[in-house]
Amino acid sequence: MSANKYTIEGLLIGRSYRSASLEGIITDADEHDAWYGTGYQAYRVKVRPTIGLDTYRVVAVATSQEACD
Repeated sequence: MSANKYTIEGLLIGRSYRSASLEGIITDADEHDAWYGTGYQAYRVKVRPTIGLDTYRVVAVATSQEACD
């Protein structure tokens, strides 16, 4: 039996992004060296806003179940 394999970058691209100052679609993602705690990985994402020019943000992604609890 085979399984579909995904990367975090692949799962982030195409997702909606919303913060207090920006709303748009993530068009690119790369690992980032920021630290948000054990069980998280930082990613620098490029966001195409609904209005304006593309911009970058850093997001933290939980990489363990313990981080989600």
